[in-house]
Amino acid sequence: MLHPPHHSLQVTAVPPQRGPAREDQAGPWHAEAVCRRDEAGLFFAPSKEPTAARLSREEAAKRVCARCPVMVECREHALLMPEPYGVWGGLTAAERRVVIARRRRREVELKKAASAA
Repeated sequence: MLHPPHHSLQVTAVPPQRGPAREDQAGPWHAEAVCRRDEAGLFFAPSKEPTAARLSREEAAKRVCARCPVMVECREHALLMPEPYGVWGGLTAAERRVVIARRRRREVELKKAASAA
């Protein structure tokens, strides 16, 4: 039986145990994620979503992320995995690609500086 997209995405919205555990807590970071209580469809685009609707949905998702106690852990998970879709840690997929590219450039610059020294 086919399920509406939000049913399959609910599992994706909060990752399974593959994420790092918070150092100050016994459980995994995503156990405290605010998105566990919100509609997962808010964080992932439906197919053929109009641009205005996507931007509005992404801003609403970012507002949820902004009040999340594990936003930083979520963002790092999404950057390290890397998660190709959805809003994670307050960043869209496109925003995460920019951060990843900047980190890679910085790593290259640091390696060049270290080898020149």
